[in-house]
Amino acid sequence: MTGWDGTEVRARIREMAARDPERARFGADTHRYELRPALPGAEIGAFEEEHGIRLPANYRAFVAEVGDGPAGPAHGLLPLATPRPEAGEDWAVDGEWEEDRLPGRLATPFPLTDPRPGAIGVLVAEELTPGTLTLAEEGCGMYVRLIVTGPHAGEVWWLDPDWGGFVPAYPDFRTWYTRWLGTAA
Repeated sequence: MTGWDGTEVRARIREMAARDPERARFGADTHRYELRPALPGAEIGAFEEEHGIRLPANYRAFVAEVGDGPAGPAHGLLPLATPRPEAGEDWAVDGEWEEDRLPGRLATPFPLTDPRPGAIGVLVAEELTPGTLTLAEEGCGMYVRLIVTGPHAGEVWWLDPDWGGFVPAYPDFRTWYTRWLGTAA
């Protein structure tokens, strides 16, 4: 299944916000349980054409049918085509977001065939992220990334250069996002 029921997702996010008025849940103070409007198909297509990729179907559908972030896991789902409104506040994730959009980076084949658990260091991590799109920041240099090229395309991997390495976390975007929503994939 690739489509999303945007009305249902937005209702679920409103319920989550109502149960967390103090925004005590991890990341809620950043994403504030808010969703930007969904992106028109033409804008998504232009992004794909510019970067020489085809976004994984369930992520593409989410951005087109539900919204372009930020309500989501960790500190929130990063937007696809335009920077976060707060960009420039010296968050490392903004640098990751910009690097992902460098010419040719997303179209470059994802270099890993197997997970890289354990400490890998920041420089090695940078060499391993072509062909991936940062979805969210978890803090302390840890990121959730969507693989967009190669045999692992569509999978969500977790990047922790200091301790955890670069390893698969979820089979796809839908599983990652619906787990945060507290609903079944």
